[in-house]
Order: sequence, then structure tokens, then C-alpha cells
Amino acid sequence: MNQETTNQIFISTQENQDFPQWIEKVHPFVVEALKALEKTNWELSVLFCKDDFISELNKQYRNLEGPTDVLSFELGEKYIDDSEREWFSAGDIAISVDTLFKNAEEFSVSPDEELKRLLVHGILHLAGYDHSDNSPEQEMLKLQESILSGLLKTTDTIIDE
Repeated sequence: MNQETTNQIFISTQENQDFPQWIEKVHPFVVEALKALEKTNWELSVLFCKDDFISELNKQYRNLEGPTDVLSFELGEKYIDDSEREWFSAGDIAISVDTLFKNAEEFSVSPDEELKRLLVHGILHLAGYDHSDNSPEQEMLKLQESILSGLLKTTDTIIDE
């Protein structure tokens, strides 16, 4: 069985929001990111939303005011499906499209690179990694940039500029 069929990835958008066609290109990238992390039989979801929605999540779950770029909600549970296959329900990732584009401009990177960075970041949190701040010396962030570096060279563009 190939890697693509060994993970279940669900991509969605905030209710009543229209987002660009590039969202359809997210799935293959997440497949490659999971492959780079050697994760199989994972189940995860990615929700694309607006700043107001992620602000509500940030307040509710982290007691922080205002929007953020990415939030990960680690589930970390295993279950057996009807065909007796074991899955790891990793959790959910929420990404603010508004903040993604603001970050890209602020950090002078393409929106495509920033999106890929946020996806890898969210997946690393679901894999149990964490960081105390956003300094580049953090082990998780070093791993993130290492993985991202390889994926930027080998994956297709998600967001065309």
C-alpha cells in the first residue's frame, strides 16, 4: 500500500466562507509532509478560516486575545475501523488565511512557503512536538525548517502568486 493511502487527511473551510481553488492542492502537500515525518495510518483534519474565527479558538483554548496563524488540537487516540485497521487520530489543525498572508508579507516569504510552514508546524504539534517561544533555536522549529527545506524543493506549488 502506498503512503498516500495510509493516511486520512480532511481539508475544509470555515462555514459560509469561500476560499481560493488552491485549497484543493493542500492534500498532496500534507501527504508529503507526513511521509517526511514517517507517519502512517494517521488521520487529521485541516480547517482554513478567517482571523475572527481563529481569534475565538485562541481565546477559548489558549486564553489569548486576537488572531494567530495556526492552532493544533492534538487528539492522539488510536481506534480500529470496520475493516479492523488501526488508525491514529492525530487531531485538527486550524489555519487563518488572513494571518497566513500577513505573515508572508511580514517575513518576506511567498504565501506558498508560509502556508507550507504553517502546515508542517501544525503537523509537528500533532506529533507531540512543542516550543516555548518562536525563537529559531527551539528544537521543534529547527526540525520544522529542516523538513520544510526538503519539501520546498520536492513539492508542487500550492498558492500561485
